[in-house]
Amino acid sequence: MKIFKFGGASVKDANGVKNVLQVLMHEGYQNTLIVISAMGKMTNAFEKIIDSYYHKTEDLNQNIEFVKNYHLEITTNLFGDKNYQIFVEVEQLFAQLRKFLTTNKSTDYDFIYDQIVGYGELLSTKIISAYLNENEIQNNWIDVREYIKTDANYRDAYVNWEQSSANISKLNPEKLYVTQGFLSADHNNKTTTLGREGSDYTAAIFAYCLNAKHLTIWKDVEGVLNADPRFFNETQLLKQISYSEAIEMAFYGASVIHPKTLKPLENKNIPLYVRSFFHLDLSGTMVCKGLNLIPETPCLILKQNQILISISALDFSFMVEHNLSELFKILHNYKLKVNLIQNSALSFSVCIEDKYNNFKQFLSEVKLKYKISYLENVSLYTIRHANQKVVDSIEQKGLVLLKQATKGTVQVVMQ
Repeated sequence: MKIFKFGGASVKDANGVKNVLQVLMHEGYQNTLIVISAMGKMTNAFEKIIDSYYHKTEDLNQNIEFVKNYHLEITTNLFGDKNYQIFVEVEQLFAQLRKFLTTNKSTDYDFIYDQIVGYGELLSTKIISAYLNENEIQNNWIDVREYIKTDANYRDAYVNWEQSSANISKLNPEKLYVTQGFLSADHNNKTTTLGREGSDYTAAIFAYCLNAKHLTIWKDVEGVLNADPRFFNETQLLKQISYSEAIEMAFYGASVIHPKTLKPLENKNIPLYVRSFFHLDLSGTMVCKGLNLIPETPCLILKQNQILISISALDFSFMVEHNLSELFKILHNYKLKVNLIQNSALSFSVCIEDKYNNFKQFLSEVKLKYKISYLENVSLYTIRHANQKVVDSIEQKGLVLLKQATKGTVQVVMQ
């Protein structure tokens, strides 16, 4: 089978949905499974609903109506008043959402988040599946939560590969399927999610379990670039990347490919293509076994909104193994992602990101046993295949707070 994944930017409006049809007509759609994200910025919009509900603010209904009207406008632009059934299905999904909001008893934010945010993917796939059927591309809409099973680690669930593989293997490889990215379910059939931007990972899970011919991620860029054009000038298309190089880039924060996506593909040597849905004649980027990069060029990755922390013992003693072990355990407990580490005899420095807004709690606990100073809103630049010219150009962007170099990779924390 072929696996196609369409992100939110590619289906943000009616024209984007029509373009999915064009991609399938151009590429062929037999023996294909399509994974689709929430439309446009709808994950952000659902997060506003979640926050309104959790904090009991007055704008809850307003936020729900915004999301509902967004999807109804796209649906109307696609179908007019021809397809009554899809409008019924959209209404049913919003009725399910409101039922959860009125019956939920849990106060666990992460649980609530996962039960609400996934309606973005359910809506987008219902609409797109119906549009394809309307245009004589017969497909089977499936609920991904019946196939990908995980633990109950809400917002960042771990896949039960054995159970998921058994479920997915039941699919008929000769059919066309449309399903949701990002979502999964635990053993109680409660919705879980695979981490933000997890739709790529969903596609990789299906590719692995179906022994797919290849996986194609359709994006609004030519392919994988050596740097994000929003932050860097003179970017260059990477025509080929090895699995290991792509994993390194994802680990350091490159946003084109989700970090968890690559390993399942590498394990079965399934090629990954990143292609433009605007330019179907271009081949984009291929991720596979082989040379690290074609062409060989420095790759730049920027992570903003980082926190640089320096920690030392209150009694000026050495920072040794038991201190570091304790600190890493606390970092883990508060879900603080570590992006750079540097330690000396008396201090330990770490650059982190606080995805779950737990830093203040972390700070309160660590202050009880350690002296700690920190700077918020710093930027972390990572340069793969670095040369001195590129490093110098980065260091001119601000004040260098910390710099670390290993063979071929330079990381700089700047203010």
